[in-house]
Amino acid sequence: MKKPISTAAAAVAAAAAIALSLSACGGGSSATSAEAKGEINYWLWDANQLPAYQQCADDFTKANPDITVKITQRGWDDYWSTLTNGFVGGTAPDVFTDHLGRYGELAKNKQLLPIDEAVKKDNVDLTAYNEGLADLWVGQDGKRYGLPKDWDTIALFYNKTMLSDAGISEDQMKNLTWNPQDGGTYEKVIAHLTVDKNGKRGDEAGFDKNNVAVYGLGLNGGGDSSGQTEWSYFTNTTGWSHTDKNPWGTHYNYDDPKFQASIDWFAGLVKKGYMPKLETTVGASMADTFAAGKSAINAHGSWMIGQYTGYKNVKVGIAPTPVGPEGKRASTFNGLADSIWAGTKNPAASIKWVEYLASAACQDVVASKAVVFPALKASSDKAAAAFKAKGIDPTAFTEHVKNKTTFLYPITDNTAKVKGIMEPAMDAVVSGKAPASSLTQANEQVNSLFK
Repeated sequence: MKKPISTAAAAVAAAAAIALSLSACGGGSSATSAEAKGEINYWLWDANQLPAYQQCADDFTKANPDITVKITQRGWDDYWSTLTNGFVGGTAPDVFTDHLGRYGELAKNKQLLPIDEAVKKDNVDLTAYNEGLADLWVGQDGKRYGLPKDWDTIALFYNKTMLSDAGISEDQMKNLTWNPQDGGTYEKVIAHLTVDKNGKRGDEAGFDKNNVAVYGLGLNGGGDSSGQTEWSYFTNTTGWSHTDKNPWGTHYNYDDPKFQASIDWFAGLVKKGYMPKLETTVGASMADTFAAGKSAINAHGSWMIGQYTGYKNVKVGIAPTPVGPEGKRASTFNGLADSIWAGTKNPAASIKWVEYLASAACQDVVASKAVVFPALKASSDKAAAAFKAKGIDPTAFTEHVKNKTTFLYPITDNTAKVKGIMEPAMDAVVSGKAPASSLTQANEQVNSLFK
C-alpha cells in the first residue's frame, strides 16, 4: 500500500534453515489442537484496526484459556523492515498480517507455513469469502499460505464545502469521466477546485501555479510499481494491465504507450499546479493534508474511510472513480490475509488463531467497527450496514465489487526488486525530472528479473 522494503539476501539462507528444522513435523500444519497453548505474537500495521483485533484477541482467549495473543502494531515502513529483520534473526512474530505484494516472495523463500492440512481438517469454508479472495493465497507451489481477512478498493474522498463553493454538484462528482488526452471532466473538476493564494481558480485567467493554496487533487506519492491509490484507478481503464497475467505474471507492461500516456497526464497535473509537487509530500500524510484544507479531492482506499470521515472540521463525501476510455471504472482489488511464520515455535496455537481471525466470530467484530470490509461475504455486508449507520455511504467502494470493475493487485515473484526499480523511476516522472518514455528502460530492467 506504500513504499517497498527489499527482502535481505540473508533471509533466504535463514529460511532454508527454518524449513529444514520444520520438516520433521511437516511444516507444523499437522499439530493437534491439544498442543494449542501458550502466547502468540501477532503483528499488524493499521492503527485504525487495532481496537477491533484487540477485541478479537480478548474473545479468542476467553474461548481458549490456554492461549494468549500479544498484538504489536507498527507503521507500514517500520512493519516490513522489522519483519524482514525478524525472519533473518529468528525473531519474527508467530502470525502477521500479510500483503499480496509480499507473500509470493516470502513463500518462495520458505518463510511461510502452509496451512492446507489444517484448513481441510477443520472444514474451513473457503466459499464463504468474497469471490476470488481465498484463491489468491495459494502460491505457485499449490500450497495455501493464508486465510482472507479483508478486501479494499479505491474511491474519491472530497471536501463537500469546497465543492459547493466551486459550484460543483455531488452528482457531477459521481459521474466523472477521464481520458489521457485532456483528462475529461475529471481534470475539469480538479482544475476548478484548485485555488491559488490570490483566490484564482486553476481554470481562470491569472491563476498562479507556483503559489497554490488548495490543490484540486492530493498526491500520495509516485506510486512505485502498483500505483494502487495514485494512478492505477485510471491507467487500468485504458485496456492496460500491470502484467501479462495475474497472479504470477512474468512480464510487466510499463513500456506500453497507453500506460505512458496516462502517466504523462498524471505528471502534467503537477506541472499545471493542480496537484502538489512530489517533494512536498515526503513524510506528510495525504489524509491530514486534506483535513487541513490543502486538497479538495483525494483518491484513496476503503481502509481510510474511518480516518477521512473522522475529521471533525471537514464535511467529507465519497465518489466513485472516473469512467475511462473503455466505458468503465477501475480499481485495484487488494485482499489481505493472516499468515504464519515458518519458524513459529507454536504452530498449533498459531493455526487456531489464524482460523479464528478468518471466522465470522472475529470478522463480524471487525465489521461492527466500520473501519474496513471483512473478507467473509456476510461480514462484509454487515460492515456496509455499519458504515451506513454512522452516516457514511460506502457505495463508491462496494460498487466496484458488485459491478466487477476490479483488477488484482499485481502478484508476481521479485516484487521487492520490481518496486526497487519502479519507485525511483516513477518518482522521476511525477517530479518532472524524466519523461514518461523513460519508463521503457525501467521496464526492461524489471523484465530482466524474470529471465
